Amino acid sequence: MERDSTDGHLARWLPVIPDLDPDIEGAVTRAEELTRYLRKIREQALVDVELERFEYDTLHKLAGRGGRAAPSELASDLGLAPASVTGRLDGLERRGLVVRTPSRTDRRRVDVELTEAGRAIWRKAMDRLGGEEHRVLGALDAKERRQLSDLLRRVMVAAESGPGGRRP
Repeated sequence: MERDSTDGHLARWLPVIPDLDPDIEGAVTRAEELTRYLRKIREQALVDVELERFEYDTLHKLAGRGGRAAPSELASDLGLAPASVTGRLDGLERRGLVVRTPSRTDRRRVDVELTEAGRAIWRKAMDRLGGEEHRVLGALDAKERRQLSDLLRRVMVAAESGPGGRRP
């Protein structure tokens, strides 16, 4: 079996902490390293498409709501104060990535909509990151990917039910 950087990490720490569980330490360290790697890929994808992280996050949440949402919904999705979202939307609107339109259901409010340009730049960033995710997880066959996803779900259920966790 091929070795990775975590194998070296374990080799260093096992003599120092003899009761260290190499499977737990290995799993946690690999998860952290994979997250760090994918974060780096995402940041490069955003540089490539000329988006700031906060812009991408806002477009991503908006796309996840079908391309249209109230600013208050976006604020909730992003975990931000409404005033912070207003500033983000101002910049995105100046760039032509979103537009504000009268609400279809309540004429006292406005909705935010992705423009074609906004959807295109969001998709371009998603495609770059998704391509690398597929490449990396392509080391596993379909059955192994399903198994990994199922195992990680069990771990996340335990994490989300513990102190500081957040159950959906």
